Amino acid sequence: MLSDDTYVARRLQLLGEWDAALAALGPDGEPELRAEIAVDRWFFRVEGHEEAEKAVAALDPASPTAHLLTARLAYSRLLFQRDPRADDRAVAEAGYRAAVESGDEKLRGWAEYHWAVLLDNIDEDPAGALPRYETALEIATKSGDGYFESYIIRHLAPHKEPAERIAMLRRSLHLRAALGARPQAIAAQALLADNLPENDPERAELMQTFRPGAEELHIGWLLSED
Repeated sequence: MLSDDTYVARRLQLLGEWDAALAALGPDGEPELRAEIAVDRWFFRVEGHEEAEKAVAALDPASPTAHLLTARLAYSRLLFQRDPRADDRAVAEAGYRAAVESGDEKLRGWAEYHWAVLLDNIDEDPAGALPRYETALEIATKSGDGYFESYIIRHLAPHKEPAERIAMLRRSLHLRAALGARPQAIAAQALLADNLPENDPERAELMQTFRPGAEELHIGWLLSED
């Protein structure tokens, strides 16, 4: 059973209130959750990298969560070109591989997904990425994890034909909205808008809707695209 502080922190994280989530968790709160929230805050806001790295460094370095979060930090430095390190590509893949081999099925699914994104976005290797996306999607579907599914199909969609692509992007948005995952829903609105024709009224509505939310939550990579 979750403690009250952990429950509140997770709900605030889902809303994109990362600072409040960390405050609710407190200094003695669950260290893995603290690190996860700090990494999420860095990824969405593109700020607070030092705090995120410290939170990850406080974990047992041999733990699957530490491997996964260390890899995510390395990947995001490459993606955002924010002080990337010479070994970030190798660190990211090594961390994902270790998490895949951890024996934790849910964590394996997330590691497969993140590994696919690394191959897709950094290496521009869709042939290598697609099987890992499919493995992750199988795990998400089997477990009924709609939140996880929303992430996978968001990244699978660009590899599909237009009609299927739009359907997958809409499903990703609907899953996130139903779960109250606000920053993820805002990102899904932006991506769906970007894939609709410029004269589509739905596109105009999505553009008007996601921008205020991105500004309020300081989602750095969405604001930089305006």
